[in-house]
Amino acid sequence: MKLKQEFVVTNVATETVLVPTGSASFHGVVRGNKTLAAILDLLKEDTTEDAVAAAMCERFDAPEENIRRDVSRAIRELRGIGALEE
Repeated sequence: MKLKQEFVVTNVATETVLVPTGSASFHGVVRGNKTLAAILDLLKEDTTEDAVAAAMCERFDAPEENIRRDVSRAIRELRGIGALEE
């Protein structure tokens, strides 16, 4: 899976913003923190949920269970808005 090209990631102040282009079926803006920014960065290349979680565990000092839960939730929400190529 990876982030569809119809979505653009940008940073505004301390927030990460995911914006759909005109060709995306989702119409809105997704705002997030540095955790979402890291997940979106990893989704620029084709990957798996397990690989994203493993990379996040290396990057952040938090319990693996919490990281896996956050990654799973973020990916579920990205799928929900049609932002991922499977």
